[in-house]
Amino acid sequence: MQFLNQFFTALNDLVWGVPMIVLILGTGLYLQLRLGFMPIFKIPYGFRMIWRSRTPGAKAEGEISPFAALMTALSATVGTGNIAGVASAIAIGGPGALFWMWMTALVGMATKYSEVVLAVKYREVDDKGEHAGGPMYAIKNGLAKHWHWLGTAFAIFGGLAGFGIGNMVQANGIASAVHNAFGVETWITGVVLVVLTGAVVLGGIKRIGAVAEWLVPFMCIAYIGCVAVILFVFADRIPDALATIFRQAFSPTAATGGFVGASVMLAIQKGVARGIFSNEAGLGTAGIAQAAGATSNPVFSGLIGMMGTFIDTIIVCTMTGLAIMVSGVWDSGATGAVLSSAAFEAAMPGVGKYLLAASLAVFAFTTILGWAYYGEKCWEFLLGTASEKPFRILWTVAVYFGAVLSLDFAWLVADTLNALMAIPNLISLLLLSPVIVKLTREYFAEQRGEAQQSENPSVSAARATH
Repeated sequence: MQFLNQFFTALNDLVWGVPMIVLILGTGLYLQLRLGFMPIFKIPYGFRMIWRSRTPGAKAEGEISPFAALMTALSATVGTGNIAGVASAIAIGGPGALFWMWMTALVGMATKYSEVVLAVKYREVDDKGEHAGGPMYAIKNGLAKHWHWLGTAFAIFGGLAGFGIGNMVQANGIASAVHNAFGVETWITGVVLVVLTGAVVLGGIKRIGAVAEWLVPFMCIAYIGCVAVILFVFADRIPDALATIFRQAFSPTAATGGFVGASVMLAIQKGVARGIFSNEAGLGTAGIAQAAGATSNPVFSGLIGMMGTFIDTIIVCTMTGLAIMVSGVWDSGATGAVLSSAAFEAAMPGVGKYLLAASLAVFAFTTILGWAYYGEKCWEFLLGTASEKPFRILWTVAVYFGAVLSLDFAWLVADTLNALMAIPNLISLLLLSPVIVKLTREYFAEQRGEAQQSENPSVSAARATH
């Protein structure tokens, strides 16, 4: 056991090290350049598309609305990384780490956009009549046969990683948070989670999408509302907090209080790593959810999908980071959820820690739901639709064991597999980037043509007579 622990520790340090960070950021930057920074320029347009996507068009094909697909993807990404992950990045890398999380998100929007475009472009309809997509299908249907092993590798990594990072680790976080805040025994939380998870997951993507469609917006708005209280209480500290974030993104952070100090490189490494962990840009998971969304154009889905990265990191993670900064607890020496809890308590004594525990529990629960669909589609790719029911049952049962067991080793293995998912996905993005660019140009050329016709109805009528 000690050998396995040492092996996976070394492998984890390798796959989440500087080369992987450079690969993920480099791919995102390359795609941004190929797309002419369209994902950044189209952020307002993306929000409008989210609103429109609540009702699919008549020609759209898919099981759920694109809005529900986005909420399903967000359910998997808006989780413990937004609370504990941001806090850890600041506690280890200093305030400058938050700036590098922002940079990761802006670059990652191009990655997420591309993942979704390819997932929808190359999705299939399985023998149950449901759409299935993601990096494994993009590799299978978009690349030559000698690349197909990469799709299988992605599905294996995703299918196994999900049980750790998307299931048991999340259940463990919920049980710990509820026990520490409210004194509820972990086995009781485990039983409740099994019932709630089973009630949703056993219903498949339509039920997951339906729950995510109302729960995810509610939890995000509620959490932002709680952080808004903290920012209101310490409003006079916001300018100084922002100045500190920008200043220490490019200069070392000196030791102060319980903070031991951090170099610029450490701020970059922690900010980028936690940013990737939070929004999953580069891992390819969002495309799996968006492939189920009813759409008639891959680019439309991509524009909606990329907004998940913006919402997750630029909005939710920023709120957490600012709360930690303005409350003055960032250099206390605490880390993870404990640091975030201290920020909430500083502004709302007596109730802050309970609000944070409740937020953490809901965030982690929705992650279990989102990753359930990711894992199901990975195993469906490997074993066919016959694996669907057994997987859902096994996934539901695993939640209980996650709640009651110590998961240090499971977390290590799952985190390693999670990083390994990125390699096949990034390779496919680079090889298929000409397809992404071509589809994008065609979509916006069509949009411009439709806009011109609406502005010049006489020209449109004249064309119709010829």
